[in-house]
Amino acid sequence: MTAARGSTRHQVRLDVPADEVWALVGDPARQHEWFPGIESCTVDGDRRVVMTRSGLPMPEHLLTVDPSLRRLQYRITAPMFREHLGTIDVHDLGDGSSLVVYSTDAEPATLALVIGGAARAALANLPTVLGHRDQPR
Repeated sequence: MTAARGSTRHQVRLDVPADEVWALVGDPARQHEWFPGIESCTVDGDRRVVMTRSGLPMPEHLLTVDPSLRRLQYRITAPMFREHLGTIDVHDLGDGSSLVVYSTDAEPATLALVIGGAARAALANLPTVLGHRDQPR
């Protein structure tokens, strides 16, 4: 019997230009600046190690860092995951605002829920980190 796969997707609309949002969320070495629970990030080529506040290192493989699409994709390679794909997209809405979408697919499914909940908190944190105190739409 195999564990089920799970998927989550969360989004936030920000009154912040897409290029400004991408400068932060599209930089793999800066995830700890906006994602609660992450203490630091170390990037070496297409490898990233995220150190959690609990002291747990999470090794990752960076798959896509595409500034023209404003897309970052990564795979957590820690043994607790059979499979993982994280995707962050920053969409320009054409009016000076942006939509940030964070998707997670994982096996086992419970890990998708854990990361999805953390991603929701990270998206909610973006307006404050970006210096815009207004609430996301």
